[in-house]
Amino acid sequence: MANSNLTEAKRAKNDEFYTQYHDIEKEITAYLDYNPDVFRGKTILLPCDDPEWSNFTRFFAQNFQRFGIKKLVSTSYAPESKKYKGDYQPSFFEINAPQYDEDKTKQNGKIFILTHDKTGDGKVDVDDLDWRYLEGDGDFRSEEVIKLRDEADIIITNPPFSLFREFLAWLVEANKLFVIIGNKNAITYKEVFPLLKENKMWVGTTSFNKDMLFISKEKIDPTTLPSSATRTVDGVVYLRSPSIWLTNLDHGRRHEPLKLMSMEENLKFNKKMKGKDKYDKYDNYDAIEVPFTDAIPLDYEGVMGVPISFLDKYCPEQFEIVGMCENEDLYSLKTKVYTTIECKQAYIDKFKKKGTYDLNASGVVIREGLKEKVYQRVLIKNKNL
Repeated sequence: MANSNLTEAKRAKNDEFYTQYHDIEKEITAYLDYNPDVFRGKTILLPCDDPEWSNFTRFFAQNFQRFGIKKLVSTSYAPESKKYKGDYQPSFFEINAPQYDEDKTKQNGKIFILTHDKTGDGKVDVDDLDWRYLEGDGDFRSEEVIKLRDEADIIITNPPFSLFREFLAWLVEANKLFVIIGNKNAITYKEVFPLLKENKMWVGTTSFNKDMLFISKEKIDPTTLPSSATRTVDGVVYLRSPSIWLTNLDHGRRHEPLKLMSMEENLKFNKKMKGKDKYDKYDNYDAIEVPFTDAIPLDYEGVMGVPISFLDKYCPEQFEIVGMCENEDLYSLKTKVYTTIECKQAYIDKFKKKGTYDLNASGVVIREGLKEKVYQRVLIKNKNL
Protein backbone atom coordinates (compact mmCIF):
# COMPACT_ATOMS: atom_id res chain seq x y z
CA MET A 1 0.00 0.00 0.00
CA ALA A 2 1.06 3.58 -0.56
CA ASN A 3 2.07 4.16 3.00
CA SER A 4 5.86 4.02 2.82
CA ASN A 5 6.45 7.63 3.85
CA LEU A 6 4.17 7.35 6.87
CA THR A 7 5.85 4.07 7.77
CA GLU A 8 9.25 5.73 7.67
CA ALA A 9 7.79 8.54 9.75
CA LYS A 10 6.67 6.07 12.38
CA ARG A 11 10.21 4.71 12.63
CA ALA A 12 11.62 8.22 12.92
CA LYS A 13 8.81 9.27 15.29
CA ASN A 14 7.82 12.09 12.90
CA ASP A 15 4.09 12.39 13.50
CA GLU A 16 3.51 15.76 11.90
CA PHE A 17 1.15 14.88 9.08
CA TYR A 18 -1.79 17.23 8.84
CA THR A 19 -5.32 16.50 7.69
CA GLN A 20 -6.82 18.50 4.83
CA TYR A 21 -9.61 20.93 5.68
CA HIS A 22 -12.09 19.47 3.20
CA ASP A 23 -11.54 15.93 4.57
CA ILE A 24 -12.44 17.17 8.06
CA GLU A 25 -15.43 19.10 6.74
CA LYS A 26 -16.77 16.13 4.78
CA GLU A 27 -16.51 13.73 7.73
CA ILE A 28 -17.89 16.05 10.40
CA THR A 29 -20.79 17.18 8.20
CA ALA A 30 -22.06 13.58 8.10
CA TYR A 31 -22.46 13.50 11.89
CA LEU A 32 -24.34 16.78 11.77
CA ASP A 33 -26.63 15.46 9.05
CA TYR A 34 -27.55 12.59 11.37
CA ASN A 35 -27.82 14.75 14.49
CA PRO A 36 -27.73 18.55 13.99
CA ASP A 37 -27.18 19.06 17.72
CA VAL A 38 -24.31 16.61 18.12
CA PHE A 39 -21.87 19.41 19.12
CA ARG A 40 -24.37 21.81 20.69
CA GLY A 41 -23.46 22.84 24.23
CA LYS A 42 -20.40 20.58 24.16
CA THR A 43 -16.77 21.11 25.11
CA ILE A 44 -14.58 19.82 22.30
CA LEU A 45 -10.93 18.93 22.88
CA LEU A 46 -8.47 18.75 20.00
CA PRO A 47 -5.31 17.25 21.54
CA CYS A 48 -2.17 16.59 19.49
CA ASP A 49 -3.07 19.70 17.54
CA ASP A 50 -1.23 22.78 16.32
CA PRO A 51 -3.60 25.53 15.19
CA GLU A 52 -0.84 27.23 13.25
CA TRP A 53 -0.71 24.17 11.00
CA SER A 54 -3.65 21.93 11.82
CA ASN A 55 -7.02 22.38 10.14
CA PHE A 56 -8.99 20.82 13.00
CA THR A 57 -8.86 23.97 15.14
CA ARG A 58 -9.53 26.19 12.15
CA PHE A 59 -12.55 24.16 11.10
CA PHE A 60 -14.21 24.05 14.52
CA ALA A 61 -13.34 27.67 15.30
CA GLN A 62 -14.89 28.87 12.04
CA ASN A 63 -18.04 26.83 12.77
CA PHE A 64 -18.16 27.53 16.51
CA GLN A 65 -21.47 29.40 16.45
CA ARG A 66 -23.12 27.34 13.74
CA PHE A 67 -22.45 24.10 15.64
CA GLY A 68 -23.46 25.64 18.98
CA ILE A 69 -20.17 24.66 20.63
CA LYS A 70 -19.79 25.67 24.27
CA LYS A 71 -15.98 25.58 24.45
CA LEU A 72 -13.19 24.63 22.04
CA VAL A 73 -9.79 23.59 23.42
CA SER A 74 -6.74 22.50 21.46
CA THR A 75 -3.25 21.63 22.64
CA SER A 76 0.09 21.32 20.88
CA TYR A 77 3.29 19.43 21.66
CA ALA A 78 6.59 21.14 22.48
CA PRO A 79 9.18 21.03 19.64
CA GLU A 80 12.00 20.00 21.98
CA SER A 81 10.03 16.96 23.20
CA LYS A 82 9.53 15.52 19.74
CA LYS A 83 11.70 12.56 18.79
CA TYR A 84 11.86 13.90 15.24
CA LYS A 85 13.23 17.44 15.29
CA GLY A 86 12.96 19.52 12.17
CA ASP A 87 14.14 23.10 11.70
CA TYR A 88 11.70 24.69 14.15
CA GLN A 89 10.83 28.36 13.82
CA PRO A 90 8.03 29.97 15.83
CA SER A 91 5.35 31.62 13.73
CA PHE A 92 4.87 35.37 13.43
CA PHE A 93 1.55 34.86 15.20
CA GLU A 94 3.38 33.58 18.29
CA ILE A 95 6.34 35.96 18.13
CA ASN A 96 4.07 38.99 17.94
CA ALA A 97 1.97 37.90 20.94
CA PRO A 98 2.72 39.66 24.28
CA GLN A 99 3.07 36.28 26.04
CA TYR A 100 5.80 35.06 23.66
CA ASP A 101 8.71 33.43 25.46
CA GLU A 102 11.83 32.40 23.56
CA ASP A 103 12.51 29.42 25.85
CA LYS A 104 8.94 28.24 26.36
CA THR A 105 8.22 28.20 22.64
CA LYS A 106 10.58 25.22 22.36
CA GLN A 107 10.12 23.52 25.72
CA ASN A 108 6.41 23.95 26.46
CA GLY A 109 3.25 22.93 24.70
CA LYS A 110 0.55 25.48 23.96
CA ILE A 111 -3.17 25.56 24.74
CA PHE A 112 -5.71 27.44 22.61
CA ILE A 113 -9.18 28.18 24.00
CA LEU A 114 -12.26 29.58 22.27
CA THR A 115 -15.41 30.51 24.18
CA HIS A 116 -16.71 33.90 22.99
CA ASP A 117 -16.35 36.89 20.67
CA LYS A 118 -13.13 38.39 22.00
CA THR A 119 -12.56 40.86 19.14
CA GLY A 120 -16.05 42.36 19.30
CA ASP A 121 -16.74 41.94 15.59
CA GLY A 122 -20.06 40.19 16.21
CA LYS A 123 -18.91 36.65 15.42
CA VAL A 124 -16.89 33.89 17.07
CA ASP A 125 -14.10 32.48 14.91
CA VAL A 126 -10.41 31.68 14.80
CA ASP A 127 -9.47 35.31 15.55
CA ASP A 128 -11.06 34.94 19.00
CA LEU A 129 -8.72 32.15 20.16
CA ASP A 130 -6.87 32.80 23.42
CA TRP A 131 -3.61 30.98 23.92
CA ARG A 132 -0.93 30.46 26.51
CA TYR A 133 1.94 28.10 27.18
CA LEU A 134 1.22 24.92 29.09
CA GLU A 135 3.20 24.12 32.20
CA GLY A 136 4.52 20.96 30.52
CA ASP A 137 5.28 19.84 26.98
CA GLY A 138 1.68 19.11 25.95
CA ASP A 139 2.01 15.31 25.79
CA PHE A 140 -1.51 13.85 25.76
CA ARG A 141 -0.44 11.52 28.57
CA SER A 142 0.53 14.41 30.88
CA GLU A 143 -1.61 15.29 33.91
CA GLU A 144 -2.36 18.67 32.33
CA VAL A 145 -3.86 17.24 29.16
CA ILE A 146 -5.53 14.33 31.00
CA LYS A 147 -7.42 16.93 33.05
CA LEU A 148 -8.55 18.61 29.82
CA ARG A 149 -9.60 15.21 28.49
CA ASP A 150 -11.70 14.52 31.57
CA GLU A 151 -13.44 17.89 31.26
CA ALA A 152 -14.23 17.47 27.55
CA ASP A 153 -17.38 15.97 26.03
CA ILE A 154 -15.94 15.04 22.63
CA ILE A 155 -12.33 14.48 21.52
CA ILE A 156 -11.42 14.90 17.86
CA THR A 157 -7.98 14.68 16.27
CA ASN A 158 -5.50 12.96 13.99
CA PRO A 159 -3.44 11.32 16.78
CA PRO A 160 0.31 10.67 16.61
CA PHE A 161 0.92 7.98 14.00
CA SER A 162 3.47 6.19 16.16
CA LEU A 163 1.30 6.26 19.31
CA PHE A 164 -2.09 5.23 17.93
CA ARG A 165 -2.57 2.27 20.31
CA GLU A 166 -1.67 4.33 23.36
CA PHE A 167 -3.90 7.19 22.26
CA LEU A 168 -6.90 4.90 21.73
CA ALA A 169 -6.39 3.37 25.17
CA TRP A 170 -6.22 6.92 26.58
CA LEU A 171 -9.62 7.64 25.01
CA VAL A 172 -11.25 4.39 26.10
CA GLU A 173 -10.00 4.87 29.66
CA ALA A 174 -11.92 8.16 29.87
CA ASN A 175 -15.08 6.77 28.22
CA LYS A 176 -15.37 9.79 25.92
CA LEU A 177 -17.05 10.40 22.60
CA PHE A 178 -14.44 10.72 19.88
CA VAL A 179 -13.64 11.03 16.18
CA ILE A 180 -10.06 10.10 15.23
CA ILE A 181 -8.00 9.03 12.23
CA GLY A 182 -6.07 5.76 12.04
CA ASN A 183 -4.47 3.51 9.47
CA LYS A 184 -6.74 0.86 7.92
CA ASN A 185 -4.45 -1.80 9.34
CA ALA A 186 -5.41 -0.62 12.83
CA ILE A 187 -8.65 -2.58 12.40
CA THR A 188 -6.70 -5.78 12.97
CA TYR A 189 -4.96 -4.57 16.17
CA LYS A 190 -5.88 -6.52 19.27
CA GLU A 191 -6.61 -3.21 21.00
CA VAL A 192 -8.97 -2.10 18.21
CA PHE A 193 -10.92 -5.05 16.84
CA PRO A 194 -12.73 -5.94 20.12
CA LEU A 195 -14.13 -2.39 20.20
CA LEU A 196 -15.45 -2.82 16.66
CA LYS A 197 -16.85 -6.25 17.47
CA GLU A 198 -18.69 -4.98 20.56
CA ASN A 199 -20.00 -1.86 18.76
CA LYS A 200 -18.10 0.43 21.10
CA MET A 201 -16.42 1.98 18.06
CA TRP A 202 -17.07 1.92 14.32
CA VAL A 203 -15.75 3.18 11.03
CA GLY A 204 -16.56 6.77 10.07
CA THR A 205 -18.38 7.91 6.97
CA THR A 206 -15.47 8.35 4.57
CA SER A 207 -15.17 5.34 2.25
CA PHE A 208 -12.42 2.72 2.52
CA ASN A 209 -12.00 2.90 -1.24
CA LYS A 210 -10.15 6.20 -1.22
CA ASP A 211 -6.78 6.83 0.42
CA MET A 212 -6.43 10.08 2.35
CA LEU A 213 -3.91 12.78 1.42
CA PHE A 214 -1.99 14.50 4.19
CA ILE A 215 0.00 17.73 4.42
CA SER A 216 3.59 17.65 5.70
CA LYS A 217 5.43 20.54 7.35
CA GLU A 218 8.62 19.25 5.77
CA LYS A 219 9.08 19.85 2.06
CA ILE A 220 8.51 16.60 0.16
CA ASP A 221 10.68 15.56 -2.76
CA PRO A 222 8.42 13.07 -4.61
CA THR A 223 11.38 11.69 -6.58
CA THR A 224 12.76 10.14 -3.38
CA LEU A 225 9.58 8.14 -2.74
CA PRO A 226 7.60 5.51 -4.66
CA SER A 227 5.11 7.20 -6.98
CA SER A 228 2.25 5.56 -5.06
CA ALA A 229 3.32 7.22 -1.78
CA THR A 230 2.52 10.77 -2.88
CA ARG A 231 0.06 12.64 -5.02
CA THR A 232 0.54 16.07 -6.56
CA VAL A 233 -2.54 18.29 -6.75
CA ASP A 234 -2.26 21.76 -8.28
CA GLY A 235 1.49 21.65 -7.77
CA VAL A 236 1.27 20.68 -4.09
CA VAL A 237 2.77 17.33 -3.04
CA TYR A 238 0.69 15.37 -0.52
CA LEU A 239 1.49 12.20 1.38
CA ARG A 240 -0.90 9.39 0.53
CA SER A 241 -2.04 6.93 3.19
CA PRO A 242 -4.70 4.19 3.52
CA SER A 243 -6.21 5.91 6.55
CA ILE A 244 -9.75 5.86 7.90
CA TRP A 245 -11.90 7.64 10.46
CA LEU A 246 -12.82 5.76 13.63
CA THR A 247 -15.51 7.00 15.98
CA ASN A 248 -18.22 6.28 18.53
CA LEU A 249 -20.37 9.17 17.30
CA ASP A 250 -23.39 7.84 15.44
CA HIS A 251 -23.98 8.55 11.76
CA GLY A 252 -26.62 7.49 9.28
CA ARG A 253 -24.37 5.52 6.96
CA ARG A 254 -23.77 2.76 9.50
CA HIS A 255 -27.50 2.07 9.71
CA GLU A 256 -27.93 1.52 5.97
CA PRO A 257 -28.26 -2.24 5.37
CA LEU A 258 -26.42 -3.83 2.50
CA LYS A 259 -28.55 -4.75 -0.49
CA LEU A 260 -27.79 -8.42 -1.04
CA MET A 261 -28.73 -11.35 -3.24
CA SER A 262 -29.35 -14.95 -2.25
CA MET A 263 -26.65 -17.60 -2.56
CA GLU A 264 -28.29 -18.91 -5.70
CA GLU A 265 -28.54 -15.43 -7.25
CA ASN A 266 -24.92 -14.60 -6.42
CA LEU A 267 -23.65 -17.79 -8.03
CA LYS A 268 -25.77 -17.14 -11.09
CA PHE A 269 -25.49 -13.37 -11.57
CA ASN A 270 -22.58 -11.99 -9.52
CA LYS A 271 -19.60 -11.61 -11.87
CA LYS A 272 -17.19 -11.82 -8.93
CA MET A 273 -18.38 -15.38 -8.27
CA LYS A 274 -17.92 -16.44 -11.88
CA GLY A 275 -16.85 -20.05 -12.28
CA LYS A 276 -18.19 -21.18 -8.89
CA ASP A 277 -21.17 -23.46 -8.38
CA LYS A 278 -21.10 -23.11 -4.60
CA TYR A 279 -19.47 -21.10 -1.80
CA ASP A 280 -16.23 -22.61 -0.48
CA LYS A 281 -16.11 -23.81 3.13
CA TYR A 282 -13.27 -23.83 5.63
CA ASP A 283 -11.88 -27.29 6.38
CA ASN A 284 -12.00 -27.23 10.17
CA TYR A 285 -14.39 -24.41 10.99
CA ASP A 286 -18.07 -24.19 10.18
CA ALA A 287 -18.05 -21.10 7.97
CA ILE A 288 -18.16 -20.22 4.30
CA GLU A 289 -15.63 -18.07 2.48
CA VAL A 290 -17.05 -14.86 0.97
CA PRO A 291 -14.23 -13.19 -0.98
CA PHE A 292 -16.14 -9.95 -1.70
CA THR A 293 -18.50 -7.88 0.45
CA ASP A 294 -21.04 -7.61 -2.35
CA ALA A 295 -21.11 -11.41 -2.59
CA ILE A 296 -22.46 -11.87 0.96
CA PRO A 297 -25.59 -14.03 0.61
CA LEU A 298 -28.74 -12.76 2.28
CA ASP A 299 -30.06 -16.24 3.02
CA TYR A 300 -27.08 -17.94 4.75
CA GLU A 301 -27.71 -18.56 8.45
CA GLY A 302 -24.20 -19.61 9.51
CA VAL A 303 -20.86 -17.87 9.96
CA MET A 304 -19.23 -16.18 6.96
CA GLY A 305 -15.62 -15.10 6.48
CA VAL A 306 -15.57 -11.70 4.75
CA PRO A 307 -12.84 -9.14 3.86
CA ILE A 308 -12.00 -6.51 6.48
CA SER A 309 -13.32 -3.91 4.01
CA PHE A 310 -16.75 -5.22 5.04
CA LEU A 311 -16.49 -2.97 8.10
CA ASP A 312 -16.91 0.01 5.79
CA LYS A 313 -20.43 -1.29 5.02
CA TYR A 314 -21.23 -2.86 8.39
CA CYS A 315 -24.78 -2.28 9.66
CA PRO A 316 -25.17 -3.51 13.27
CA GLU A 317 -28.89 -4.10 12.76
CA GLN A 318 -28.14 -6.45 9.86
CA PHE A 319 -25.05 -8.39 10.96
CA GLU A 320 -23.29 -9.62 14.08
CA ILE A 321 -19.49 -9.65 14.15
CA VAL A 322 -18.44 -13.03 15.52
CA GLY A 323 -14.67 -12.57 15.44
CA MET A 324 -11.65 -12.32 13.20
CA CYS A 325 -9.44 -15.09 11.91
CA GLU A 326 -6.44 -13.79 13.78
CA ASN A 327 -8.13 -14.28 17.13
CA GLU A 328 -6.13 -16.87 19.07
CA ASP A 329 -8.85 -19.50 18.84
CA LEU A 330 -9.20 -19.14 15.09
CA TYR A 331 -5.72 -18.22 13.88
CA SER A 332 -4.74 -21.77 12.91
CA LEU A 333 -7.82 -22.50 10.80
CA LYS A 334 -6.83 -24.24 7.57
CA THR A 335 -8.67 -24.32 4.31
CA LYS A 336 -7.83 -25.84 0.96
CA VAL A 337 -10.05 -23.47 -0.95
CA TYR A 338 -7.32 -20.88 -1.22
CA THR A 339 -4.94 -23.12 -3.18
CA THR A 340 -6.72 -22.17 -6.39
CA ILE A 341 -7.65 -18.54 -5.80
CA GLU A 342 -5.69 -15.57 -7.05
CA CYS A 343 -3.52 -13.90 -4.45
CA LYS A 344 -0.30 -11.94 -4.64
CA GLN A 345 1.87 -13.76 -7.17
CA ALA A 346 5.01 -12.94 -5.23
CA TYR A 347 3.81 -14.99 -2.28
CA ILE A 348 2.73 -17.87 -4.50
CA ASP A 349 6.08 -17.95 -6.28
CA LYS A 350 7.94 -17.79 -2.98
CA PHE A 351 6.20 -20.80 -1.48
CA LYS A 352 5.43 -22.88 -4.56
CA LYS A 353 8.99 -23.73 -5.56
CA LYS A 354 8.77 -27.21 -4.12
CA GLY A 355 5.95 -29.31 -2.76
CA THR A 356 2.47 -27.99 -2.04
CA TYR A 357 1.34 -24.88 -0.23
CA ASP A 358 -1.82 -23.86 1.54
CA LEU A 359 -3.40 -20.82 3.16
CA ASN A 360 -5.29 -20.65 6.39
CA ALA A 361 -8.41 -18.57 6.97
CA SER A 362 -6.41 -15.52 8.04
CA GLY A 363 -4.58 -15.50 4.73
CA VAL A 364 -1.30 -16.97 5.93
CA VAL A 365 0.65 -18.98 3.40
CA ILE A 366 1.93 -22.16 5.05
CA ARG A 367 4.73 -24.41 3.84
CA GLU A 368 7.23 -26.25 6.03
CA GLY A 369 6.41 -24.06 9.02
CA LEU A 370 6.83 -20.77 7.17
CA LYS A 371 4.12 -18.10 7.42
CA GLU A 372 3.48 -15.01 5.32
CA LYS A 373 0.41 -12.80 5.72
CA VAL A 374 -1.62 -12.04 2.60
CA TYR A 375 -5.05 -10.98 3.90
CA GLN A 376 -7.49 -11.47 6.76
CA ARG A 377 -11.12 -12.30 7.30
CA VAL A 378 -13.81 -10.91 9.61
CA LEU A 379 -16.33 -13.54 10.72
CA ILE A 380 -19.98 -12.45 10.64
CA LYS A 381 -23.54 -13.77 10.93
CA ASN A 382 -26.81 -12.42 9.60
CA LYS A 383 -28.84 -11.27 12.65
CA ASN A 384 -32.17 -11.52 10.89
CA LEU A 385 -32.18 -15.25 10.06
